[in-house]
Amino acid sequence: MGEDKTEARTTVSPAATVQPAPPPVRPQTWSQQLLPAVHGLLARPLSSYYLLIASSVLLLVIGLTMVFSATSVVAYAEKGSAFGAIRNQLIFAVLGLVGFWVCQRLPASTLRFLGVYILGAAVVLLATLDLLMALEAVGALKDPKLGPLSADLLWLYIGPIGVQPSELAKLGVVLWGADIISRKGASLGYWRELSMPLFPAVGLLFVLVGYNDLGTMLVLLALIIGLLWAAGVRLRVFTALGVLGLAGIGLLIAAASRGAGSGTEGEPNYRLLRLTTFLTSPEKCDFDLCYQILQGRSAIYEGGWFGVGLGKGALKWNWLPAADNDFIFAVVAEELGVVGCMVIVALFAVLAYTGFRIARRVDDPFRRLAATGITTWLVAQAVINIGGVVGLLPITGLPLPFISAGGSALVVTMAGIGILASFARAEPDAARALHARPPARWVRLVWAPLPPLPPPRRSGSSRPPVRQKSRAPEDKGGVRRR
Repeated sequence: MGEDKTEARTTVSPAATVQPAPPPVRPQTWSQQLLPAVHGLLARPLSSYYLLIASSVLLLVIGLTMVFSATSVVAYAEKGSAFGAIRNQLIFAVLGLVGFWVCQRLPASTLRFLGVYILGAAVVLLATLDLLMALEAVGALKDPKLGPLSADLLWLYIGPIGVQPSELAKLGVVLWGADIISRKGASLGYWRELSMPLFPAVGLLFVLVGYNDLGTMLVLLALIIGLLWAAGVRLRVFTALGVLGLAGIGLLIAAASRGAGSGTEGEPNYRLLRLTTFLTSPEKCDFDLCYQILQGRSAIYEGGWFGVGLGKGALKWNWLPAADNDFIFAVVAEELGVVGCMVIVALFAVLAYTGFRIARRVDDPFRRLAATGITTWLVAQAVINIGGVVGLLPITGLPLPFISAGGSALVVTMAGIGILASFARAEPDAARALHARPPARWVRLVWAPLPPLPPPRRSGSSRPPVRQKSRAPEDKGGVRRR
């Protein structure tokens, strides 16, 4: 009997221990593999810095390539050399890299100190430019020239050196406005503290800039709105700014219609027609006003999805006005197609994401406001330029950052990127990582010094301490007083 029970146990026990087969493992899709990898890269301490540098360098390289492509044929026909325009652009690119290097090394206190002087210099240059243009308009001067100073539309020449004061004004407004708003702090909730001295200075700048350059005025308006939004100003303030901005644009258009170049009495306002041309169908539009828009759309149509090839576009041969500057995006569309345009738009999207990410992660209020202002300035200018080329917005004459030909715009833009790079290195996690493994001394001397080390975190939590509400005093018996 005992042996039978033993045998029965031995025969039953293996069947009782059999486990069900595990379900088959399904392979992960590419999205399930990509998203964790991207999240891991973005979680690294210096990811904002590397994203900013990568997107800016790629945009700069694309810009130099497209400037050479847009100017080589005309430069060869006029001067016998295809490298005349690109040589100047390369010089300004080197100057821009120097500005990037200098601004990346400057501490926040120095930037706050320099803001008012940069804005003051821009106001003086703008006033000189407008004065020369006004003296020519009233007949006091035959040409807008007085001694070594001469004016040409938006450019002011001091001897052989030409500068565009409106570009310098953007950087000055960012630094000065961020300094003023950060100093006021919680008192921005009062209209008196909010308006003085910000609104009078900005109003003066709008008058000096907007009379000849409506596009820069729109960029400055977007920049101010970005600064106030980052400061947490009430929504009704933006409504008031919008109404005042539209009223100011209308007044400037009316004032410009009485200036030089507006035509005789009874003729339509040329500036108003330029602003409303994009709403008119091509069949009903005046040929002189719509010529640039029609040629730009023709370039986009000829490019298709993949373009006709780099350097093979035909409309840049003096058929498309401002092909190397305001309408260089049309040359990109013709030669690189929709794919090339989407690459540029994607790089600007990465730049916008990185700039606002830096503004969100830094602790200093001045750095947060300045980063928001610089990012808003570059993104708004890119949107206005691209929207004007494709026909969704009016043509305002703004260059496309990094891409269009132009010295002052490129140098100031690279200086703004250098300030953003300095702020990216000052993020708390980035600063701790740089101090944990500091680079060699020669690297800090050549490239950038170490950012200030943030205060240590509290043990057990990476979040800043939260204030607790004060409790009412209690009696000795433990009952709260009422």
